[in-house]
Formats: sequence, C-alpha cells, structure tokens
Amino acid sequence: MAAPNWRSLLFVPATAEKFVAKAHTRGADVVILDLEDSIPPAEKLAARAALPAAVKTVGQAGGAVCVRINRQLELAVPDIEAAVIPGVSVLMLPKVMGAEHIKLLSEVVAVREAAVGIPVGQTRFIALVETPAALANLNAIAAADPRMAAMGVGSEDLATELEAVPGADAMYVFAMMNIAACRAAGILPLGSVGAFADFSDLDGYRTSLQRSRKLGFGCAACIHPLHVPIINEEYGASAAEVDRARRLIACFEEALAKGLGAVAFEGAMIDLPVVDRARKVLARAR
Repeated sequence: MAAPNWRSLLFVPATAEKFVAKAHTRGADVVILDLEDSIPPAEKLAARAALPAAVKTVGQAGGAVCVRINRQLELAVPDIEAAVIPGVSVLMLPKVMGAEHIKLLSEVVAVREAAVGIPVGQTRFIALVETPAALANLNAIAAADPRMAAMGVGSEDLATELEAVPGADAMYVFAMMNIAACRAAGILPLGSVGAFADFSDLDGYRTSLQRSRKLGFGCAACIHPLHVPIINEEYGASAAEVDRARRLIACFEEALAKGLGAVAFEGAMIDLPVVDRARKVLARAR
C-alpha cells in the first residue's frame, strides 16, 4: 500500500470527553485515541468501552482515526478487539521490538477484521521504536508488513533508557536512522528532532520542525492542539513552494521536449533529481 499523505497527528486520551469533543476541530490529519500512556491501569477497561463513541466524534470532520494500543500482550489483544472497528483506519503500536512483533499483531488484527466485516489488511500500522534494543531492527520493522504506514522513534522513552535528555542532540542519530529505514520501505518517517513534550515555546517548536522537515521527516505527532497548525504549515507545502515546483517541472519538461537533459531555472541548473523533489512537493500538497 502507498504511504499516506499525513502531516499532523494529535493525541487525545480516549476517556477525556472534553478533548475528544473538540479533537475534530483542530485540523489534524490524524486523531490518535490513546489507550496507552495517558490512561492509568485502572481505567483501561473504561477507555476501551469509550472507543465506539469517541471514534464517531473525532472522525466526523473526515480525518483519519488512529488508536494507540498498549505494548503488553495481555493488554494489546483486548485493545485490538476494541479498536478494530469501522471508523478506525490505523493502530499505533508502541515499544515495537522487531519485525516478528509487527507480524504477530498483524495476525491478531486480521482475525478481528474478519470478525467485524472489515476487509482484511485495511487497518494500517504506525510503529514506535522506543528501546535501545530495537534500534538495530529499524529497517526490518519498517518493511515488516504491508500494513505499515509510518514509523517513529519515541524520544521520551528512548532517552529515559539511554539516561539522556530528550532533544536534538540525543535523538539526531536515531532520527536519521529512522528516516532512512522509512524511506527505504516506502513509509512515512514520523517525528522531529525537538523535545516532544514541550508545548510552551511555539517559536522554538516551529524552528525544530523546520529543521526536521529538511532532514526528511514526513509527519509529526503532538499532544497540544496549538502544535497542529504549526505542523501542518511546516510539514505541508506552501502555495509558494507549489507554484515554484509546477514552474520548475514545466521548464524541465520543455527542455526534455527539446532533447536537453538539464536546463537553467531561476539561476540554477536543474536535472532529474531536482525535478523528482519538485514532484514530491506537489504530492505532499495533495
């Protein structure tokens, strides 16, 4: 399956009725109903029970609906049973260990899809790699299953295990490893090189996203609605970028018609790799 064209993914605790009620108005491409970190152990059952109504609410504006399940198998299986329902198109899988982990959960999801009348294979996966032991498996995880849509490195959990402070310095190498693995597998690299949990400095957050987009990230998740429009702007394509891309492609195609392989455009030489990047700008704008 082709990679989705997401920019922003907004986390909402499945039991937080006030946040669930407004999530569809925030402009996120994906709303993630969380069953994991934001839900205390005593509320896991209530969170699963809240999913049908929450899915209808957060999906009413047409954005994709995702559910983040728990890592432990005794929680993951009932989470999947509750989450694989009409209206949910994506599951976020935390603390993924390797390709076999993805394949096992894919089998569980397939059984549930068949049971509720959803076409088998329709539910996509977002994998989160959050342990040092799993970093060596990034390429295998990204390519593990056709359900894979995106993958990210969980900076908070990973930094904790590394005894590091989350941020650009600590996460840069792992971020680039993730981007390379995702692009090789044809899925979206999720994330940024900034501190995930800091929502007080919006200018700093924008600067971090600008750097991250240049590094190759395709989408980012956030926990605060104020971050959504910033992600959409920085990880999307501006009107100026789209206009330039169209003119560049037209210039190159005109040169090809004349038998030329490279041509000057706005003071610089352009060739096929430059044109391919312009085409990806147009694809991102769509």
